[in-house]
Parts: sequence; C-alpha cells; structure tokens
Amino acid sequence: MDQYSYLRETWNQLDFFIVWASIADMVLSGYDLAIVKIFRMLRVLRPLRVIKRNPEMKMVVSALLESMSHIFNVLIVVAIVYLIFAIIGVNLYGGKLQYCSIEMYHYHTEQECEINSG
Repeated sequence: MDQYSYLRETWNQLDFFIVWASIADMVLSGYDLAIVKIFRMLRVLRPLRVIKRNPEMKMVVSALLESMSHIFNVLIVVAIVYLIFAIIGVNLYGGKLQYCSIEMYHYHTEQECEINSG
C-alpha cells in the first residue's frame, strides 16, 4: 500500500466494507442463512457513504467518534450516582411500603399485620 492508496483512509475502508457487504447480501439472497440476515442488517450503514463526500459532516462524525470515550466516562459517573441513590432509597424505604388490609393505619409493619390477622 503506497501513500495514496484507496484503502489507507478510514472513510474509504468503511465504504469498501459497505460495498462488499452489499455484494455478499446480493449473492447470498437466495439462501436462508444467519449470515445473510447479518448482511441485510449492515444495510443501515449505507447512508454513511455520503459522509465521505461532505467535509462538514465528516468533521462532525469524527468529533463524535473521538468523544465517545469521554461520553462513556460520564455515563459511568452517572450510573454510580444512580446506584448510590438506589442504595439510599432501599435503605430508607425497605419494608415501609407494604399494605395491610386489616387496619392499614394501625399496623405499620408486615409482621404486625400477620400477627393480628391470624
């Protein structure tokens, strides 16, 4: 592969992959195989071929791909915060949200309700 080779640029590699996946889908269209369904699913990538010809869109997609690791780090922090609040909620409300059908305002715990119902 020399310096100006077609497959040296990543957008051309994506384009090459999409074209060959489409060709494989057309060749294997008469068979009922699992791999054919995967090739059909790869049709979703076809609009990405337009990005290669639009430099502004190329810049936006490149920025999104480069920021994925930072977005993933933020998602981890948010998940940890949700986990902390979930643990606090379970500790605060654990066993307090039960319903007693005998006298719901008189018996507050499940054990009191079971003792007085029998």
